[in-house]
Amino acid sequence: MTTDPCAVRAHDLGKTYAVRGVKGGVRALDGLDVTVGRGIVFGLLGPNGAGKSTTVKILTTLTRPDRGTAVIEGVDVRRRPDQVRRLIGVVAQRSGSDPRATARENLVLQARLHGMGRHSARARATELLARFDLAEVAGRLVSTLSGGTQRRLDVALGLVHRPAVLFLDEPTTGLDPEARAAMWAEIRRLAGDDGLTVVLTTHYLEEADRLAERLAIVDHGRVVAGGTPDELKGELRGDAVHLELPSGTVPAQVRAVLEDLPPIREVRVSGGGVSARADNGAAAVPAVLAALERAGTPAASVTVARPSLDDVFLRYTGRRYPPESDPDTPSGDGTPPGRETPPGADAAPGVQAVPQPGPSARKEAAR
Repeated sequence: MTTDPCAVRAHDLGKTYAVRGVKGGVRALDGLDVTVGRGIVFGLLGPNGAGKSTTVKILTTLTRPDRGTAVIEGVDVRRRPDQVRRLIGVVAQRSGSDPRATARENLVLQARLHGMGRHSARARATELLARFDLAEVAGRLVSTLSGGTQRRLDVALGLVHRPAVLFLDEPTTGLDPEARAAMWAEIRRLAGDDGLTVVLTTHYLEEADRLAERLAIVDHGRVVAGGTPDELKGELRGDAVHLELPSGTVPAQVRAVLEDLPPIREVRVSGGGVSARADNGAAAVPAVLAALERAGTPAASVTVARPSLDDVFLRYTGRRYPPESDPDTPSGDGTPPGRETPPGADAAPGVQAVPQPGPSARKEAAR
């Protein structure tokens, strides 16, 4: 094991996708740097097309960078991809389990694919079934399990070979509040009790705020901000003031009015509204409303809040964080919809799409 205190290091990563009809291709990464300490939950945030997906693909050996270096636990991703794959677990947004097999069969097969003998594979499956509260459904087909139960199985599958680093992509998308809370608790245990390094990508800012000890915000292929959630929010002095505007009101006109008010700063147009900051938001609201009334541009509503990760995201990217309906947006790395890279087409040597095993193979593996 390396003495480097960081589990993941990436420096100057660059990646451009060749796209028909686009001269020079689509640049997904442009000198990205990121470091992840050991035994923490690290959040990777960014708008669609920012480069998050490409970063994770490089770190998990699914694609190669055009330039730069990436190291997992001291092992170079480009030079030793096979060794890196033994060090990482990957839980994709879409389930990797076989719906035609039972929960136990999936775990045993995964263990066998990682080179475990039959006895060790069965023992590891039993251990994980108990760990993730899956023992009662061990003999049920995955297709009959609830979404929350399937997601717990997905995480268990990613841990079969005891990786040092676990990549979690949207681990709670589609889960109900109870299942989401249970998943959060398990992720905390993985880092806190097991010392596992967890790299989390999520569209839920509350999830990132509660789980991640450190965050990196990616935009235009680079990390534009990083730190703990409290550090990032602490950089925003004062309260957030957000104005929703009635239909027909021009946001730029409202922005011009607010920019002339002494208590107000950092005025931005955000969607159909306008956001700003003030040292004392509640005290500034009367002056804001009076100025808008004089200008003939009244607001539909005004809200005041303490700084949030959404405010941090807005400050560094100029956009509100993607809504919860965005996770399934195709190719969140700059690749145009409908032109996703075919499995294995841009992968590192030795990375291939693995077909689902047939019934006979599943039964043989589960013996």
